[in-house]
Amino acid sequence: MLDRWGRLHTYLRVSVTDRCNVRCTDCLPEEGVQYMPRKELLSYEEIARIVRVMATMGLRRVRLTGGEPTVRRDIEDLVRALGRIDGIEDISITTNAHRFASQAQALATAGLRRVNVSLDTLDAERFAKITRGGDLAAVLKGIEASRAARLFPIKLNMVVMRGVNDDEIVSMARHFLPHAEHTVLRYIEYMPFENRWHENVPAREMRARLEGEFGALTPVEESLGGGPARYWRAGPLTVGFIAPLSEHFCATCNRLRLLADGHLRTCLAHEDTPSLRDVIRSGADDARLGQTIRDIVRGKPAGHEAAVEGGRHFEGVMTGIGG
Repeated sequence: MLDRWGRLHTYLRVSVTDRCNVRCTDCLPEEGVQYMPRKELLSYEEIARIVRVMATMGLRRVRLTGGEPTVRRDIEDLVRALGRIDGIEDISITTNAHRFASQAQALATAGLRRVNVSLDTLDAERFAKITRGGDLAAVLKGIEASRAARLFPIKLNMVVMRGVNDDEIVSMARHFLPHAEHTVLRYIEYMPFENRWHENVPAREMRARLEGEFGALTPVEESLGGGPARYWRAGPLTVGFIAPLSEHFCATCNRLRLLADGHLRTCLAHEDTPSLRDVIRSGADDARLGQTIRDIVRGKPAGHEAAVEGGRHFEGVMTGIGG
């Protein structure tokens, strides 16, 4: 799956639903969104078919996202089906972990390898405000269950928003130092969708704050999952920075996003791609499905035009895209 810029795509993020059990301010607008009708969602069989075809073209890693993927019924069945596909080497999930305490072991048994947990704050009151009603205690239990199920490394994703939670950049790292062996803490620049709801904190500023506490950060050379993060050591803890605005990584992007309704999105800044669901339901065989995928990937743009200040906003709403 090569695009016209020579980038090879080996990593697919699969949004299994646009529904979520929280309504985070960095993800959903205050007025909410209209969810996709269930009949428009890809079935697990359709998702597995798309992944199987992509695996013949070099796909190696699959991450399940949402919305919140654990709210879709029998999600472990999809994990199990994907694990049977030749060529797929890694299956992971991004979750808000509210339901994960009761699901982690079943998912691990089904073949899940790793987990990313969205965690923007360790203050319970602030957490409830950011998530519009979320329960921090439930998330922390979900993280503990991930440790018990040995879904290592556990990656914790903190979207940093100035004036909202940027005062916790250092304290978040301090909190997880006792679990440094199996934990990676990742700081993410806020990505503006539609209207810019929050002010961005550039990755270089986040690193400077951590250096004030831990001293000079040491770069980590090895890749941890094939994603866009750049990793450093803050004492014994591995920290990553995902900086789509201040440190563009478009030139090395190896990711595609399969939305819950079958649209294969090649870039967060562009949503004008056809739906693979419609191709499948029209009766297409695997050869035609594969050619459609190649054509979409070939048309991937060189990059996005979003910036720390100004620039083009990303298109759509994050809960419908899958991150």
